[in-house]
Amino acid sequence: MFFKQIKNKDKRHDNFSYIIANEATGEALVIDPNFNADEIIQVAKKNRFIVKYVIATHHHWDHIAGIKEIRLSFGSKVVTHKLSQIYKDIEVVDGTTLRVGGIICKVIHTAGHTPDGICLLVDNKLFTGDTLFVGECGRTDLSEGNPQEMYNSLFQKLMKLDDAIEVYPGHDYGSQPHSTIGIERKTNYTLEKRSLKEFIEFMKEP
Repeated sequence: MFFKQIKNKDKRHDNFSYIIANEATGEALVIDPNFNADEIIQVAKKNRFIVKYVIATHHHWDHIAGIKEIRLSFGSKVVTHKLSQIYKDIEVVDGTTLRVGGIICKVIHTAGHTPDGICLLVDNKLFTGDTLFVGECGRTDLSEGNPQEMYNSLFQKLMKLDDAIEVYPGHDYGSQPHSTIGIERKTNYTLEKRSLKEFIEFMKEP
């Protein structure tokens, strides 16, 4: 399996995008193309990949800015959660699976930062968008944020995963560009043991 984490080179933005491909079939998927669509396209063409799916972990502009360019370059299908208001060819829900050659991508609905937030589990790699970062979690103080849903997404879904699962976030906010569920469970202060009520109050803190 081909895998590449691509950070936006524009220092005003710290987004990560990802490209995953089945090298045998040449099919690929792209996650959260932002302002680096040119680089993603170059990587795909250099390796003779066809991007079958372009997936948005949520609808915020800094995660979808490159979708149109990639879609036009490869005829890719745009994939988002069914609650997303952006253009999509395929809508997914919790538990949906997508296949790229022999690679299986499982959708985990993780509302909280936004209602349409999803994480994507591919083999032992978890792409967490703006739900879970290295050392942090996504904001819930925006108009569409919901701390109760974030609590459920983090503790009832992501923290149920195996410690060895690798975490690849949507932003470079942490001390390193990726982590694991086990490391985050031990070191991420937003994942400390709290009741739902305590978590809601915690998320209100500046």
